[in-house]
Amino acid sequence: MAPPRWLVIGWLLLVTTACAVPSSSPAASSASTPTPAEAHMRPTPTPGEPKVLVARDPADVPPPIRRTEPTTVEVTLTVREVVAELAPGVAFPFWTFNGTVPGPLIRVMEGDTVVIHLTNPPENHVSHNIDLHAVTGPGGGATVTTVAPGESRTLTFKALKTGAYIYHCAYPPAPLHIAMGMYGIIVVEPKGGLPPADREFYVVQGEWYTSDAFGQGGLQSFDSAKAQAERPEYFTFNGHTQALTELYPMKARTGERIRLFFGVGGPNVGSNFHIIGEIFDRVYAGAPETFVANEETFLVPPGSAAIFEFTAEVPGRYVLVDHALWRMLRGLAGYLEVEGPERPDLFQGTPSVGSGH
Repeated sequence: MAPPRWLVIGWLLLVTTACAVPSSSPAASSASTPTPAEAHMRPTPTPGEPKVLVARDPADVPPPIRRTEPTTVEVTLTVREVVAELAPGVAFPFWTFNGTVPGPLIRVMEGDTVVIHLTNPPENHVSHNIDLHAVTGPGGGATVTTVAPGESRTLTFKALKTGAYIYHCAYPPAPLHIAMGMYGIIVVEPKGGLPPADREFYVVQGEWYTSDAFGQGGLQSFDSAKAQAERPEYFTFNGHTQALTELYPMKARTGERIRLFFGVGGPNVGSNFHIIGEIFDRVYAGAPETFVANEETFLVPPGSAAIFEFTAEVPGRYVLVDHALWRMLRGLAGYLEVEGPERPDLFQGTPSVGSGH
């Protein structure tokens, strides 16, 4: 079923207008009457409504694969359009897969037949679809999964190549749907699965283009001019400025082998991913056998994913950052809290002589 004619016209007007107006002009930043397609991005808050979160717990990871024979894996994804908290006191009209940013981690094995069921509930306002970068086929599946509100579609594909891949909505204009929060990671593991790890976490970086400046409270709408100028107001891990600090800090113990599935939804800005005080034993952006060893900071482009592995050897708090470090001031930081015995053979501080401490 084709999307409603008014919706297609609305998207075209949105893209054409934004492209035609320079981002530095007064028209680009001033408020204007929304098109029908934009109207749902400027929702009216409900007085007294409880706080809603789309932030995803990084420890919410499906179990590892241990089988060696391909099978059929079925995944159900439901589009949720929801007004939720982006930062303390700041609300935003997110579009999501299954109500979280990022959407669920999808875990399959090389050779599996993957069946994706995508549902767009009737209470939603916009058509959506899904493009999985692990798919070999037109549009990564987007060409056969477009769903208007009240519709469902099914995509079946063969997982051919190992690695971690981004998935996202690609309904026109695709960057808008991504900028509203519609992305996640699909992992295609080798036969028998990845080597065992003691802890696994799932983190995706994204950026947000809000109508008001960073730190200004209240309900925000999406700002097309800022998005086209690639000037986000907020950066997050897992859909909230405090997702990995106050809400869901990651926990581990010394000596544990840690695997981190990390991606960048974007839509515009990549990540110079770094954990302060750690060196990654292995990083692989493609097949596991093509890993890079002993890496400090690794560039993950927008629309891409990688797997990071390391051992936590010294207890303490480790901070996840994008090493374009000013982004920390716009919400981009996470905590890995490591407990265990001290390791003075590896790390210790010694007071200076005469310091009085």
